[in-house]
Amino acid sequence: MRKNGGAAVRQAKRSFRSEASEAQALERKQACAHALLNRPWVSKDKDPELYFAIKDHYEELREWFMDIAGFPLLMTRSLAKLDRTPVVPHAWMGFEEFREVRDYVFFTYALWYLEGKTELDQFLLSHIVEEVKEQMAMSGLEADWRIYHHRLSMTRALKKLSALGVLILVDGDESDWAASESKNALYECSPHSRYVLRRFPQDLNSYREMGALTDPVAYVDTEDGVNARKRHRVFRRFLLEPAVLDKEWDAELLPYVLKQRRYIMDHMERMLGMEARRYREGLLFFHPQLTSEAELFPTLSGVSDLVLLLAGELRRQLHQESHSRYKEDNGAVRLERSELEGLLLRLQERHGAYWSKELRESSSSQLAELCMAHMEEWSLGEREDSNHFLVLPVLARWNAEYGHSDFD
Repeated sequence: MRKNGGAAVRQAKRSFRSEASEAQALERKQACAHALLNRPWVSKDKDPELYFAIKDHYEELREWFMDIAGFPLLMTRSLAKLDRTPVVPHAWMGFEEFREVRDYVFFTYALWYLEGKTELDQFLLSHIVEEVKEQMAMSGLEADWRIYHHRLSMTRALKKLSALGVLILVDGDESDWAASESKNALYECSPHSRYVLRRFPQDLNSYREMGALTDPVAYVDTEDGVNARKRHRVFRRFLLEPAVLDKEWDAELLPYVLKQRRYIMDHMERMLGMEARRYREGLLFFHPQLTSEAELFPTLSGVSDLVLLLAGELRRQLHQESHSRYKEDNGAVRLERSELEGLLLRLQERHGAYWSKELRESSSSQLAELCMAHMEEWSLGEREDSNHFLVLPVLARWNAEYGHSDFD
């Protein structure tokens, strides 16, 4: 009896260790997937542990991302990068540091300059800006470094390249050159420069329409090709956007979302650990736990608090029989600009003591603009025109209030 009992205990311990090991491996793989989706790339030098974890799970990650979303996974001796191509581009997908279209132009031409460099090549800032200026002039574009705003745009582009690890600043500072054209700086080229821009599946000259540029792979004109394109477009939106409502799908993709709901949910949960709920307005995904990789709603910004408070107030008004507030047929709430400002002004008066100094001192118009921009960024609302804003039903899933008092 003792011998058999001891064997059972040992077997239970082995089973427990096996389950724990499997759980750790799954958690590690999901961490790799989240990093690939949310970082420009994972560098071996800056994060060797994560880089080697991706390398360990490379085959499974590569096959999953390619089969599900059409995203190629690139693995080199120095980095791991997932080429992510959005179906619907949004303003928040760009570089937060950039202020003008010119910033992106200079950024792209700087990458062109770096194509002619090899790893560890050193060059002066004055060399790159002159080369960029000449190359742009050949394309009919202007770069005049005597103009302060042009230098400022180029500085933002160079700083972004440095932040990405594409450029290594050896000596000097771009900001000094922005202030005075006579200043200079010394750079060194890293091996990452050739991996910044997306790789297209075919030669750019073969494309005949802009829409085709959003396809991450070349699809064959067969039933399998059509189905793969549908699957990729659906998963790409769920992977890259905070929320996609049924009304945002075109007639070709909505039936796929509705019929393949369980398939979609299972894949997102297994690889990313994300939970899903089917609501009247659409299929929504949630992170069950906080993550340092992705920015989640509500954010740490105070404007998220305002949006949550607004959601709570709208819910209360909708449940008051005496109130004239009502929902549209699709569950959205339409607000005039003046109504939104009025609601936020009352919230400011009641709860301003808990807000930041900037929000306390903002006008109702400024608060309304902040909230509308934040809701648009998180797919919680949309502007109909200059005077009307539609609060989408996704926001109705949220509610918030300060516990110290009731709202009149």
